[in-house]
Amino acid sequence: MKEISELNFPDDVRYSDDHEWARRVDGGRVRVGISDYAQDQLGDIVFVEVPEVGATFARGEEFGTLESVKAVAQALIPVGGEVAAVNGALEESPQLVNQDPYHNGWIIEVIPSDPLEWDGLMTGDAYLEMLKGLNP
Repeated sequence: MKEISELNFPDDVRYSDDHEWARRVDGGRVRVGISDYAQDQLGDIVFVEVPEVGATFARGEEFGTLESVKAVAQALIPVGGEVAAVNGALEESPQLVNQDPYHNGWIIEVIPSDPLEWDGLMTGDAYLEMLKGLNP
């Protein structure tokens, strides 16, 4: 596992305390994935279960799972809404979550049901401070 200082926390995304990230994209959608910290903790990801397009979730609900060589982890949605798209590339290449968690390794896109939930997510700096508290 990497040191926290070696991990990437882009400024253009927000983070949940469950280690998912959210990025606003075109059309009011929010793209969702897991943080660099989360993928590093899981190890080599070998399978990603994604929901069906059209499924709806409340903030904090499980929307999928990630299976690694070490464990199976729940993916919890950072903003509630309707799934508008899933990253089909993960079916053949789940390792994209490890290789590029913030771009090619995204998991779903959501049409938020409450845009104000965005304000409850952490900035990169706040997320980094939270992680430092977990790993003194």
